[in-house]
Amino acid sequence: MTYKEEFIKFMVDSGVLTFGEFTLKSGRKAPYFINCGNYKTGAQLSRLGGFYADCIKENGIEAETLFGPAYKGIPLAVAAVTSLADKYGIDCCYCFDRKEAKDHGEGGMFVGKKLEDGEKVVIIDDVMTSGKALRESLPKLKSAADVNVTAMVITVDRMEKSLDGELSAVEQAYKDFGVKVYSIVNINDIIKAIEDGIVPGTEYLESMKEYRKMYGVG
Repeated sequence: MTYKEEFIKFMVDSGVLTFGEFTLKSGRKAPYFINCGNYKTGAQLSRLGGFYADCIKENGIEAETLFGPAYKGIPLAVAAVTSLADKYGIDCCYCFDRKEAKDHGEGGMFVGKKLEDGEKVVIIDDVMTSGKALRESLPKLKSAADVNVTAMVITVDRMEKSLDGELSAVEQAYKDFGVKVYSIVNINDIIKAIEDGIVPGTEYLESMKEYRKMYGVG
């Protein structure tokens, strides 16, 4: 299996990717659901970090520091930066933000690498629904230093129109901020994995394709 196929199977085995009928926050009725909160063991987090590292390596993403937005992005960035070193010998730094600036000790908004002008930073997050994490992270990062945000890496691109436009969250992020968002897999990869028998879910194929026709982009 390719690393993308392995990742889709990993999501299903971990209970992160499930099929059925789900009402999303947007109000849309979707035939699949992704709940990254179901990653909860050390082994799962270690494997997840490896898939982030594979995506960064395969796409030739330039990174000196991986940034994990608080709170969900923190363990993801730590797992990814560790796997980059272990799997590929790429020794990056990492940092994450606090929800509130610390006013004692070393102080400041960030923990980990002290950001510098021109530093190549990659943002690590789970999924992108509205682009909120990127929208909030960029001014925080820029307030610390004039960093170069080279990319954002997420687990799954749903390739879905936003509620108020024809672009997906990933496309909108590039249009608004010039930041390219890479995903380990996208919804087309998931559909193909079902078709190829990598994961179960053939009974949901038609509804997934219909959902794509109705809300999909790309």
